[in-house]
Amino acid sequence: MAYWSISDIRTHLRALGANPKHEHRVLRLWSQALPQTQGRRPLESFMPAAVREALPDIEAQLKALTTLREQHPGEDGSARLLVGLQDGQSVESVLLPRDGLCVSTQVGCAVGCVFCMTGREGLVRQVGSAEIVAQVALARTLRPVKKVVFMGMGEPSHNLDQVLEAIDLLGTAGNIAHKNLVFSTVGDERVFERLPQQLVKPALALSLHTTKADLRAQLLPRAPRFDPQDLVEAGERYARATGYPIQYQWTLIEGVNDGPEELDGIVRLLKGKYALMNMIPFNSVPGLPYQRPSWERAAEIARTLHRRGILTKLRQSAGQDVDGGCGQLRARDVVQRVRIVRSPVTSPLAGEAV
Repeated sequence: MAYWSISDIRTHLRALGANPKHEHRVLRLWSQALPQTQGRRPLESFMPAAVREALPDIEAQLKALTTLREQHPGEDGSARLLVGLQDGQSVESVLLPRDGLCVSTQVGCAVGCVFCMTGREGLVRQVGSAEIVAQVALARTLRPVKKVVFMGMGEPSHNLDQVLEAIDLLGTAGNIAHKNLVFSTVGDERVFERLPQQLVKPALALSLHTTKADLRAQLLPRAPRFDPQDLVEAGERYARATGYPIQYQWTLIEGVNDGPEELDGIVRLLKGKYALMNMIPFNSVPGLPYQRPSWERAAEIARTLHRRGILTKLRQSAGQDVDGGCGQLRARDVVQRVRIVRSPVTSPLAGEAV
């Protein structure tokens, strides 16, 4: 049986006679990258025979959901992973310093952010909740994972049911603190409706990038038309309801959103809010007409915001030194695969293409 979602796994286990405790055990061990045989008690003492007999196959199928195609360690302690899926598609995960992991929720993305490599290819397909958790399980075979951020390829709100199912599992059987599950979005009404209703309420990261509605529409052409002020107000309500500050994401692009007017706008929107501003200098991508500001310029912007009362962190985009901005590993992989398919086969006898 091929698994797409966590619901598929549960359905299969129930068909074999598993009860909720058996399901939880299988999902807990899988999501924590532990063998299904682990435990003090022998499986024969509590696991139904049909489930017990199927466990080796179930474990193999869960492991096969993802494969590690490439790993690119960075000097900052991060590592960008190109993760293969069973249908031949690939996504990117990033091992972050301090036991964090960034996961992908879609193959490609429909939002089309003009500064993002992932957005250039559009949406290829959704990633199932089992495939999302499988990225965590794969990462845990490499190093501990205590925080998961949904900031990789894709817009989580466009795959909301599958993402929330993954978050629910990771925040329970996956043993990750709810505040260490971070849902990143450009802003969508469904997010603000659904997240407060969840058993596991993740922290929220909102992609702001500018305080100007017209510029935001240019930078994020297919994002919901949230006025920046309305987006911040919706975020503030969620922050106060959950007790987690909102992380506002700002990709800093030279000459686009790094001027005094934008800094005034940030102070106007965020002063007094339960919020953290993450300033991330643009991760240079070949073929895009945008420039990364100097680190000195970015640091001065962060200091200026601090002085004006805005809690600001200047973050280095993981993978700069390995040319691994989000979407770049997958883009290179796709190009290489196309070349392999299209390349002629050379006859060792005639020395000609056949």
